[in-house]
Amino acid sequence: MIRKLFKNEEGATAIEYGLIAALIAVAAITAMGNLGNTLTGTFNNVSNKMEPGTGN
Repeated sequence: MIRKLFKNEEGATAIEYGLIAALIAVAAITAMGNLGNTLTGTFNNVSNKMEPGTGN
């Protein structure tokens, strides 16, 4: 019975898949945050350059 327990790798595989999914999620969240900051900077830059042409 103990030998069966040590040979059973299904739980280990599930844990590995869970860790991989968590790592991918962290990478995606980080990438989206960086993209958001870049887009904010780009839109602010465009907005600042357009203000002189609006007549305000």
